Amino acid sequence: MGLFRSGGVLGIAESALEFALAASEESHPNEYMGLLRGDDARTVGLDESGTVLTDVLVIPGTESNPVSATVKTSMVPNDVRAAGSIHSHPNGVLQPSDADLQTFGRGDVHIIVGYPYGRDDWRAFDNDGEPVDLPVLDVEPPEEAFFDFDQSDIDRELREEEFDS
Repeated sequence: MGLFRSGGVLGIAESALEFALAASEESHPNEYMGLLRGDDARTVGLDESGTVLTDVLVIPGTESNPVSATVKTSMVPNDVRAAGSIHSHPNGVLQPSDADLQTFGRGDVHIIVGYPYGRDDWRAFDNDGEPVDLPVLDVEPPEEAFFDFDQSDIDRELREEEFDS
């Protein structure tokens, strides 16, 4: 029997895993820490109920050294898409430490990435620190709705305000 009930976490998008592997390698010899966000499987083209881990959030103010990484909890967004955590072990050990287990409470899945940060140098765990299967999925995460503007947009809005006055 698998960890995730029907409708639970189905897997991680390949792009999210690649981002975490690269960020972990770049942070070496210090630990890397991020939070996982997920999307409904239907938004990434899967015809089943559940969540796909699609994003790794980098939290401002995260402090790290060779043996730990600490996220400033005041900087963590209150996000309904929160699904777990991901961090690296520069020593390559793919087992949660006692300190790791204390941080595994929020979310459904927690990933440890280990040196040398290759495609197979990671493992997923449940909240109790038990290993779980987490397939890597070849899916395209949904486009984020991002507010983007430039000076011409500002000028147009100012002109519209002049006409409304």
